Amino acid sequence: MPQRVVAIDGPAGAGKTTVARVLAARLGYTYLPSGTFYRALAWRALRAGTALDDERALAELADATAIEVRVEGDGRCRALVDGVDVTGALGGSAVGEAASRISVFPAVRRRMVALQRRFAEGRPVVAEGRDMASVVFADAEHKFYLDATVEERARRRAADLRALGEPADEARLAAELAARDSRDSSRQAAPLCQAEGAVRVDTTGLSVEEVVTRLLGEIRRGRQTS
Repeated sequence: MPQRVVAIDGPAGAGKTTVARVLAARLGYTYLPSGTFYRALAWRALRAGTALDDERALAELADATAIEVRVEGDGRCRALVDGVDVTGALGGSAVGEAASRISVFPAVRRRMVALQRRFAEGRPVVAEGRDMASVVFADAEHKFYLDATVEERARRRAADLRALGEPADEARLAAELAARDSRDSSRQAAPLCQAEGAVRVDTTGLSVEEVVTRLLGEIRRGRQTS
């Protein structure tokens, strides 16, 4: 029986986070931000001075670190690492780049997948990430793949960074996103891809509300035919 999960995959900047948060609120589901788990471990690795290319050391660090993600009533997430709230430290570009680098390792992904599945136990969720529909929740009730042009995604990422008070060059961000796409889609463990049965939605030029409306329509149609 399919899990009560709406799984949303896609590259960075495709709109997954905002769309998933709004969609979860509309459905009365819990929002599951998979990237927060990786960012929390990346933050811990940076603090510990763990080499980001040392899979064994990263796996040991993951096993020794207590990572908890809590979702508030408004859909906002809080991340605790060994009991300390580190939410405010996870949004920057350095942590994001580190999270992307450590996510290529199978041992790290196994640990994060276990945490994500535990998070979803006993409750319906809208999960967003890069392998939600293909790996973590392969039996999800509804699957989507969001995409957008790299230029559009760079504009969105630049706006996010500026909101955090960080400088942002859209051309540089576009190049970084293209490199990350290549890394994510070619990694050995759970490469970024459109899962079988997932509905692809190009979010270029669309508002959050337009994307959410499209996804809600697909979900309703799926329920009517099931």
